[in-house]
Amino acid sequence: MKKIPTLILTCACALSILGASSTASAATLQKGSRSSEVVEVQERLNKIKYFWAGISGYYGDKTVEAVKKFQRVNNLAVDGKVGPKTEAKLKAKAPINNKVLKHLAGIIQDEAGGESFTGQVAVGAVILNRVQNSAFPNAITNVIFQKGQFSPAADGKLSVPTAGAYEAARRALTGYDPSKGALYFYNPKYTSSSWMSSRPVTQRLGNHVFTK
Repeated sequence: MKKIPTLILTCACALSILGASSTASAATLQKGSRSSEVVEVQERLNKIKYFWAGISGYYGDKTVEAVKKFQRVNNLAVDGKVGPKTEAKLKAKAPINNKVLKHLAGIIQDEAGGESFTGQVAVGAVILNRVQNSAFPNAITNVIFQKGQFSPAADGKLSVPTAGAYEAARRALTGYDPSKGALYFYNPKYTSSSWMSSRPVTQRLGNHVFTK
């Protein structure tokens, strides 16, 4: 069998990856979308005072209405979706520093930096599960910095996230939930809380026990 040069294979793989990335970034965001791109849209809309709901990463009715309002004001087709034209106008009108994604990646870094990638995604999923639960704040940043919840966030500061923590945050934002719906997690080696240990266990990953 004729061997294909390694360089050609490498280039082909690289082009494939770049193509997939380009396709993903060009995807239209709409009701039901979940992703870091949705977080970015919500953060931009919030900055220019079109969106007041919690920045959650979930494209719901309030995001739709905020996008429609932005589109009307900027003479764009009013469909409540973020396609290339709406995205370009949003980026021009509202530059941001992606602090919400940085906060999510930061808490993942602090709470699960030494865990597997799946374990890191699971911690991110717990944050997002709380956002969707009425017992907790409805915004990612507010959940992370809620008083008495996550000790690394107690002083209002988080570690600088690694590339892996960012990737775990983005994966969790797509809806992937290795924690199986958990609202809490703990390390049995360092937690002696009877209340925490009495919670129904949903998953065990690495050093963490995930519970509801």
